Amino acid sequence: MFSSVDPYKNQHYADLKSACIKSKTLFEDPEFPATNASLFYRRPPPGLVEWKRPGVSNYSHHSRIFNILNIKYKGSPGSNEPHLFVEGISSHDLNQGVVGNCWFVAACSCLALKPHLWKKVIPDSDEQEWDPKHPENYAGIFHFQFWVFGQWVDVVVDDRLPTINGELIYCHSKFNNEFWSALLEKAYAKLSGCYESLEGGNTGDAVVDFSGAVSEVINLEEEAYYKDQKKQDQLFEDLLKVYDRGGIISCSIKASPHEIEMRMANGLVKGHAYSITAVKRVRLGHGLLAYFKNETIPLIRMRNPWGKTEWKGAWSDSSEEWTKVGDTERGNLGITVEDDGEFWMSFSDWCKNFTDTDVCRLINTALISIHKTWHESMHFGSWTKHAEPLFNRCGGCANHKQTFLQNPQYLFDVTKEVDEVLISLQQRDMKIHRQIGQGENLTIGFSVFKVELNRKYRLHDILTQQCVETSTYINARTVFKRCMLPMGRYIIIPTTFKPQILGEYMIRVFTDVDSGCRELTEDKPRAGCCASFLGYPQAVSHVYVHGAEGLQNQDSSGGADPYVIISCEGHSVQSTVQRDTLEPEFKTSGIFYRKKPRKPICVEVWNRNAVKDQFMGQVVLSGLVKDTTEPQRLQLRKQGRQMADEMPGTISLRIITSNQLTDM
Repeated sequence: MFSSVDPYKNQHYADLKSACIKSKTLFEDPEFPATNASLFYRRPPPGLVEWKRPGVSNYSHHSRIFNILNIKYKGSPGSNEPHLFVEGISSHDLNQGVVGNCWFVAACSCLALKPHLWKKVIPDSDEQEWDPKHPENYAGIFHFQFWVFGQWVDVVVDDRLPTINGELIYCHSKFNNEFWSALLEKAYAKLSGCYESLEGGNTGDAVVDFSGAVSEVINLEEEAYYKDQKKQDQLFEDLLKVYDRGGIISCSIKASPHEIEMRMANGLVKGHAYSITAVKRVRLGHGLLAYFKNETIPLIRMRNPWGKTEWKGAWSDSSEEWTKVGDTERGNLGITVEDDGEFWMSFSDWCKNFTDTDVCRLINTALISIHKTWHESMHFGSWTKHAEPLFNRCGGCANHKQTFLQNPQYLFDVTKEVDEVLISLQQRDMKIHRQIGQGENLTIGFSVFKVELNRKYRLHDILTQQCVETSTYINARTVFKRCMLPMGRYIIIPTTFKPQILGEYMIRVFTDVDSGCRELTEDKPRAGCCASFLGYPQAVSHVYVHGAEGLQNQDSSGGADPYVIISCEGHSVQSTVQRDTLEPEFKTSGIFYRKKPRKPICVEVWNRNAVKDQFMGQVVLSGLVKDTTEPQRLQLRKQGRQMADEMPGTISLRIITSNQLTDM
């Protein structure tokens, strides 16, 4: 997950800091200047903004936040000097400012709980810390790292922060002299064009930018977890596993436009992002009885980015439910009774009150690990237009049958009998374009088709293919789906909802073992230098074998382990083995680019045997078979080594041939 880091705007932190120290000047970022353009593009902050530096400076012409701050926040040790961190890093270090970016602040609260992540986002934190003993080494420059569209990027900022009446107007810490959250927010605003571009967003997107995680949005309301105890229990186990393995979770309550950030009677806020700071099974009871009884309740803890306004129901800070929990367990949970924005809820109440949750999994791709590891394939592409319609790659979703197959196509294999596959489609973040009246997400999604085992070229006809999965289509930055797929070959087709919509995307496919995922770019086999002698493909034949019935017993146990081989012009496709059956369902297909269409296609049935496989019979399809849309029932001839008598039984085939290689 962690890889090389690219400098954003080609600004190299070490070189810039060294130059400032040498010239005894404080860094002023030309790429994100202390001007209104860095603050807003439409709605200015509520007052006269002054940009001030928190750091101790030897240069009198620089304003300092510390000289004139009207303190409204808790003081801290050494409050005469600024610090990146005060008493370490904590989810309580963040409070939302005047811009509506609770989603970003909630993500930062989650980040603060994960040292392995924030140390990547805030690199060299000790070196970046203010050092009052060596003020000559301070250059007013900081840097942060974000995972931007598949690549870690290093973003440089100066320490000039926007204030009104001497107070920070955006993200700030509960300590007046702690600045990591304000500086991190400034770096993220720089990536987005200005502070106002952070107005409205998705917590999961920010978490992905902090970690490279895979984000999944779960609609709690639509899935009705609140009234299905079995689904609720499974969801809790899933979230517990995600949390215990370092993942990050957030949640929110749907709101209509006039309800955004509306406080409800129960203390929760609509249209507002909450960070989940713990998922626990809490032990009930007191003393030894609690351990012997071993009764637990699923609880979830979350934090309001405002740093205040909490849940008032069961398991809130001072509720009577806490009397059911022993002092030791309460101490381990760190229960505090104060309006600091952090509170507990029962998981059932959480499912009833919240409508959406963003689950960000840190997918383990390590070669050696005690936990499950995944193989990741990552590809970048774009939906583009071309002067020649055949080469357009922006065909829209499957509703647009004439253009759908013009979209990019990615092939992968499932090599286990059944495997879990995770697919994440992410479009490039567009917030930086909000300043010019654009920047909203495209509506995107994808479909997954099961295709012939030997397919190597792009699909041109989906009538012969099985669509096994389709994601939701939504105007979110990321669309995610987990699939349980049987062994076989598959094609993913990522699309915009409407055709002729241009955009960039990144697709990530996670499988248990290497899936060989790759983009299909060619429409048909290339003509080699010997094609004039060996022949050109004249027909494309698709053979689909559904199953066989009435096969004679081949094993003393009363069953058989049959499989099918389809062969044509020296190429073949083999199905999986069907265990202990005389009526197998193969559902196996192959596609053949035939140079000699009148040569036969052969379908053989074999019985798997530990010593030597046994031949059960075959069908020979001679000549060019006409197109058909319904399975054909053909007699299966028993052919031993010497073409023996016919045996009862049939095999169901679907055969499609075509001489055209064009998209729909």
